[in-house]
Amino acid sequence: MMTTRASRKLTHSAVATMLAAAVAKAESMGVPQNVWIVDDGGNPLGFTRMDGAKLLSIETSKSKAITAASHRQPTGRLDPAVEVKFALASGGRLTNLEGGLPILIEDEYVGGIGVGSGKGAEDVEVAKAALAAIGARVDF
Repeated sequence: MMTTRASRKLTHSAVATMLAAAVAKAESMGVPQNVWIVDDGGNPLGFTRMDGAKLLSIETSKSKAITAASHRQPTGRLDPAVEVKFALASGGRLTNLEGGLPILIEDEYVGGIGVGSGKGAEDVEVAKAALAAIGARVDF
Protein backbone atom coordinates (compact mmCIF):
# COMPACT_ATOMS: atom_id res chain seq x y z
CA MET A 1 0.00 0.00 0.00
CA MET A 2 1.35 3.42 -1.00
CA THR A 3 1.20 6.07 1.70
CA THR A 4 2.60 9.03 -0.24
CA ARG A 5 2.64 10.34 -3.78
CA ALA A 6 4.86 12.70 -5.69
CA SER A 7 3.38 16.02 -6.73
CA ARG A 8 4.49 18.99 -8.78
CA LYS A 9 4.79 22.41 -7.15
CA LEU A 10 5.11 25.83 -8.74
CA THR A 11 8.50 27.41 -8.21
CA HIS A 12 9.08 30.99 -7.15
CA SER A 13 10.57 31.62 -10.58
CA ALA A 14 7.43 30.32 -12.32
CA VAL A 15 5.21 32.53 -10.14
CA ALA A 16 7.37 35.58 -10.90
CA THR A 17 7.20 34.77 -14.63
CA MET A 18 3.41 34.48 -14.45
CA LEU A 19 3.01 37.77 -12.60
CA ALA A 20 5.26 39.56 -15.09
CA ALA A 21 3.33 38.12 -18.06
CA ALA A 22 0.00 39.09 -16.49
CA VAL A 23 1.17 42.66 -15.89
CA ALA A 24 2.55 42.95 -19.43
CA LYS A 25 -0.72 41.73 -20.92
CA ALA A 26 -2.82 44.01 -18.71
CA GLU A 27 -0.63 46.99 -19.62
CA SER A 28 -0.97 46.23 -23.32
CA MET A 29 -4.76 46.19 -22.86
CA GLY A 30 -4.78 49.36 -20.75
CA VAL A 31 -6.57 47.54 -17.92
CA PRO A 32 -4.79 47.65 -14.52
CA GLN A 33 -5.31 44.39 -12.65
CA ASN A 34 -4.93 42.57 -9.35
CA VAL A 35 -3.40 39.13 -9.81
CA TRP A 36 -3.25 36.29 -7.28
CA ILE A 37 -1.51 32.95 -7.72
CA VAL A 38 -2.18 30.13 -5.25
CA ASP A 39 -0.99 26.54 -4.92
CA ASP A 40 -3.26 23.52 -5.18
CA GLY A 41 -4.33 24.02 -1.54
CA GLY A 42 -5.30 27.66 -2.09
CA ASN A 43 -2.23 28.99 -0.26
CA PRO A 44 -0.84 32.28 -1.62
CA LEU A 45 2.28 32.09 -3.75
CA GLY A 46 2.24 35.53 -5.38
CA PHE A 47 0.22 38.69 -5.71
CA THR A 48 0.49 42.03 -7.46
CA ARG A 49 -1.74 45.07 -7.60
CA MET A 50 -1.08 47.29 -10.58
CA ASP A 51 -1.37 51.07 -10.24
CA GLY A 52 -5.02 51.96 -10.76
CA ALA A 53 -6.43 48.47 -10.11
CA LYS A 54 -9.67 48.49 -8.12
CA LEU A 55 -9.17 48.07 -4.38
CA LEU A 56 -12.03 45.61 -3.82
CA SER A 57 -10.81 43.48 -6.69
CA ILE A 58 -7.94 42.41 -4.44
CA GLU A 59 -10.41 40.17 -2.62
CA THR A 60 -12.34 39.00 -5.67
CA SER A 61 -9.15 38.07 -7.54
CA LYS A 62 -7.98 36.07 -4.52
CA SER A 63 -11.33 34.26 -4.36
CA LYS A 64 -11.11 33.53 -8.10
CA ALA A 65 -7.67 31.92 -7.66
CA ILE A 66 -8.83 29.81 -4.71
CA THR A 67 -12.02 28.74 -6.51
CA ALA A 68 -10.12 27.75 -9.68
CA ALA A 69 -7.60 25.74 -7.65
CA SER A 70 -10.31 24.12 -5.52
CA HIS A 71 -12.70 23.20 -8.32
CA ARG A 72 -10.02 22.59 -10.97
CA GLN A 73 -12.01 24.53 -13.52
CA PRO A 74 -12.37 28.14 -14.64
CA THR A 75 -14.52 30.35 -12.47
CA GLY A 76 -17.84 31.42 -13.91
CA ARG A 77 -18.92 27.82 -14.51
CA LEU A 78 -20.72 27.12 -11.23
CA ASP A 79 -24.43 26.49 -11.46
CA PRO A 80 -26.00 29.91 -10.74
CA ALA A 81 -28.59 28.16 -8.55
CA VAL A 82 -25.87 27.20 -6.03
CA GLU A 83 -23.29 29.98 -6.35
CA VAL A 84 -24.63 31.99 -3.40
CA LYS A 85 -24.74 28.85 -1.25
CA PHE A 86 -21.11 28.06 -2.12
CA ALA A 87 -20.07 31.62 -1.29
CA LEU A 88 -21.84 31.52 2.08
CA ALA A 89 -20.61 28.03 2.95
CA SER A 90 -17.01 28.98 2.17
CA GLY A 91 -17.00 32.27 4.06
CA GLY A 92 -16.90 34.12 0.77
CA ARG A 93 -13.81 32.31 -0.49
CA LEU A 94 -15.56 30.72 -3.49
CA THR A 95 -16.88 32.84 -6.33
CA ASN A 96 -18.54 32.44 -9.70
CA LEU A 97 -17.02 35.62 -11.16
CA GLU A 98 -15.01 35.12 -14.36
CA GLY A 99 -11.25 35.56 -14.18
CA GLY A 100 -10.02 32.51 -12.29
CA LEU A 101 -8.26 29.63 -14.06
CA PRO A 102 -6.69 26.45 -12.72
CA ILE A 103 -2.99 25.96 -13.35
CA LEU A 104 -2.55 22.65 -15.15
CA ILE A 105 0.96 21.45 -16.00
CA GLU A 106 1.36 18.13 -17.83
CA ASP A 107 -2.05 16.89 -16.65
CA GLU A 108 -1.43 17.81 -12.99
CA TYR A 109 -3.26 20.63 -11.22
CA VAL A 110 -0.75 22.72 -9.31
CA GLY A 111 -2.80 25.78 -8.34
CA GLY A 112 -4.96 28.61 -9.56
CA ILE A 113 -4.69 32.15 -10.84
CA GLY A 114 -7.23 34.87 -10.20
CA VAL A 115 -7.36 38.19 -12.03
CA GLY A 116 -9.69 41.02 -11.22
CA SER A 117 -10.36 44.67 -11.93
CA GLY A 118 -11.44 44.53 -15.55
CA LYS A 119 -14.41 42.99 -17.29
CA GLY A 120 -14.65 39.21 -16.96
CA ALA A 121 -13.34 38.54 -20.47
CA GLU A 122 -10.39 40.92 -19.86
CA ASP A 123 -9.57 39.17 -16.59
CA VAL A 124 -9.57 35.78 -18.36
CA GLU A 125 -7.34 37.11 -21.16
CA VAL A 126 -4.76 38.32 -18.62
CA ALA A 127 -4.90 35.00 -16.73
CA LYS A 128 -4.35 33.05 -19.96
CA ALA A 129 -1.27 35.16 -20.78
CA ALA A 130 0.18 34.26 -17.40
CA LEU A 131 -0.50 30.55 -17.94
CA ALA A 132 1.01 30.62 -21.43
CA ALA A 133 4.20 32.17 -20.05
CA ILE A 134 4.99 28.95 -18.15
CA GLY A 135 3.60 26.49 -20.67
CA ALA A 136 0.48 25.68 -18.64
CA ARG A 137 -2.79 24.71 -20.30
CA VAL A 138 -4.82 27.69 -21.56
CA ASP A 139 -7.65 26.02 -23.51
CA PHE A 140 -10.39 25.58 -20.93
